Amino acid sequence: MSVLISSIGFGLISAAILAIASVGFTMQFGITSILNLAYADVMTAAAFVAYSLNKAGLDIWVCAGAGALFGAVFSMLLNRFVYAQFARRGTSAVGLVIVSIGIGLIIQYVVVIIWSPNFVSYRLSQGSTVQLGSLVFTTLQLTVIGISVVTMIAVHLVLAYTKLGRAMRATAVNASLARDCGIATNRIVDLAWLISGAMCGLAGVIFAMSIISFTPSSEQGFLVVVIAAAVVGGIGKPYGAMLGALVLGLATELAALVINPAYKDVVAFLLLAIVLLIRPRGILSGLATREEVVA
Repeated sequence: MSVLISSIGFGLISAAILAIASVGFTMQFGITSILNLAYADVMTAAAFVAYSLNKAGLDIWVCAGAGALFGAVFSMLLNRFVYAQFARRGTSAVGLVIVSIGIGLIIQYVVVIIWSPNFVSYRLSQGSTVQLGSLVFTTLQLTVIGISVVTMIAVHLVLAYTKLGRAMRATAVNASLARDCGIATNRIVDLAWLISGAMCGLAGVIFAMSIISFTPSSEQGFLVVVIAAAVVGGIGKPYGAMLGALVLGLATELAALVINPAYKDVVAFLLLAIVLLIRPRGILSGLATREEVVA
């Protein structure tokens, strides 16, 4: 029983990190219909930016903020000067996927050149342990969960109650019509990629914190689970990504009880396949259509 409880605890931590990453990923797709497969590489670059600052003596949470800022600015510039330019020239969706793969490879090699392919670690303390019922967490783990909860609440408030959120929904549903209605769609897209990029960078840092030691290739496999969470919840739907992250975070950790933990991500594929067979548009497909991507 204690092993089961521990797995649930690890599942909540995994879900917290996955939620931040998958919501950022699905927002990028929702606002521009671009499947950004360089997402994990931006996460990695942000993690290493934070590592350099942390090595220089800055507090890890200041470094996490810097990683989020890097992810925000880099992602916005990446879309504006690369993806948007290809899309404007009529590049197909498949072509943009290939472009994103190429961008990801470039980022990987740049990171290796700057920081080397060796394992590195942050200078941080796990803190004291805190018992919540039968669950035991470190203060660092509780902080990560808290950051995820605050981030999800902030995303909800922005999308549901602000002019920016309404403009993002309109742009996602029909950019041409939104433009005709006076919405500065280019600015909205930039802001959407800034917000989603910040989540990408933040997720990269806290994921690197969670695995203790990391290399430029450590976060590549995580992209598979991020995409699975986004698709399970309904690709393009932030709320679906939150739900998908919770389901996959718990499922993959609980599955490690009965299979080799090295293969627990296979569970993500199995759940993805099952959901796509039953509800091809994701768990939340009954609440919104695919075009209502940021509602």
